[in-house]
Amino acid sequence: MKSLRSVILPWSVRPVLGVVLALCVSTAAWAGAQVEEPLARSVRTALSAAISRAAPPAPVFADDAQRRRFEHWLVSAEPRLMKRKPDGLVRKEFLQTVWYEATRAGLDPTLVLGLIEVESGFRKHAISVAGARGYMQVMPFWSRVIGDGDSSRLFHMQTNLRFGCVILRHYLDIEKGNLFLALGRYNGSRGRAEYPNLVFGAQRRWQTLVGRETTQVAVNSASDSRSPAAR
Repeated sequence: MKSLRSVILPWSVRPVLGVVLALCVSTAAWAGAQVEEPLARSVRTALSAAISRAAPPAPVFADDAQRRRFEHWLVSAEPRLMKRKPDGLVRKEFLQTVWYEATRAGLDPTLVLGLIEVESGFRKHAISVAGARGYMQVMPFWSRVIGDGDSSRLFHMQTNLRFGCVILRHYLDIEKGNLFLALGRYNGSRGRAEYPNLVFGAQRRWQTLVGRETTQVAVNSASDSRSPAAR
């Protein structure tokens, strides 16, 4: 079978083919497509509040022990992202924001890292075939439903991570704590095992790297400070 490079194509076709190939390369293999569903007014209000509430991505620690656990998590997680994010400051800011937004929503940071790994491969400007955007592959309709309507902001790191974590928490609440079904709903493949299993596998690799106890303490410490939408 001939490769695409060995096939002689008319000049008029080549630019089109180039665009198609670029899209194929830039699209994450498991990028999600959350389905737009009717939301009760109270849920919409709570989700909007959780998204809009201004807060810097700086973790707050109850004591020095908790701070040391976070620092251990950060140092342990950084090496695995060096190739994807070679700039040390960018890498540290990203991981700190993941920790902050995940724990803010009452989620395990390693779960969020696993989801990002599967959804976008840690690519900030990833766009799926369905139109999902950014690290956590958030569908643009969420900007209209609970945001300010500007879907381009989904390429902003903290905005994307905040939307993704709040949405996953929302699905987890809908599914009464069933993470398997919540992940399926997040990906638009509820009830199918392929996607949740990929995320769980990626999460386990991150847990092995940073330690289960570290992330569990983070989730527990955030349980009293979650936004209304995350409760």
